[in-house]
Amino acid sequence: MEEKKGMPLLGDDFPRIEVQTTHGIKILPIDYAGKWFVLFSHPADFTPVCTTEFVAFQQRYDKFRALNCELIGLSVDQVFAHIKWEEWIKDNMNVEIQFPIIADTGKVAETLGLIHPGKGTNTVRAVFIVDDKGKIRIIFYYPQELGRNMDEILRAVEGMQVSDKNGVAIPANWPENEILNDRVIVPPATTVEMSKDRLEKAKQGEHECFDWWLCHKKL
Repeated sequence: MEEKKGMPLLGDDFPRIEVQTTHGIKILPIDYAGKWFVLFSHPADFTPVCTTEFVAFQQRYDKFRALNCELIGLSVDQVFAHIKWEEWIKDNMNVEIQFPIIADTGKVAETLGLIHPGKGTNTVRAVFIVDDKGKIRIIFYYPQELGRNMDEILRAVEGMQVSDKNGVAIPANWPENEILNDRVIVPPATTVEMSKDRLEKAKQGEHECFDWWLCHKKL
């Protein structure tokens, strides 16, 4: 069977990679088996936007861990630079970075497609959300000049977990959707019989429907 090449895609297994981190050697995704994790790359240590991002991630670290989700940072920098930058953040921002940062030689960046030639030679701000089975569930890419919204990344992890657990879809801006508020969407019917069943179950109070193809419920 021909070996698969190219950037990983949604639904792929996260590639097995041994990495040097500020917390020692780790093997991804094996060392995180049974846990979700967010791997996020940043252009470089000691840069202003990246510093604000690391502080923001750390301030939400407990919320990620409450979702059985770990954080892993990454840039093409030596581990010594990561350690010194962590010290600077603690001394100047009074925030201690508690999650590991990968010191990449360029191998991880190449494997995951983190360097985009049109945006320079540093890694872009990529985010990989990986589930507890090692599957890639969400990928975000941001340019170097735009910092990420960590609340959206946290929402994405929670939303995917809710979807998996309940077999539902998650509306825009959930849990504060403009139409449904914190309700979730019942997967649309795929047959005539199912479409009639959706409306019948709505009459029985199992869920509510705007039409057979747009039904929703409270968890």
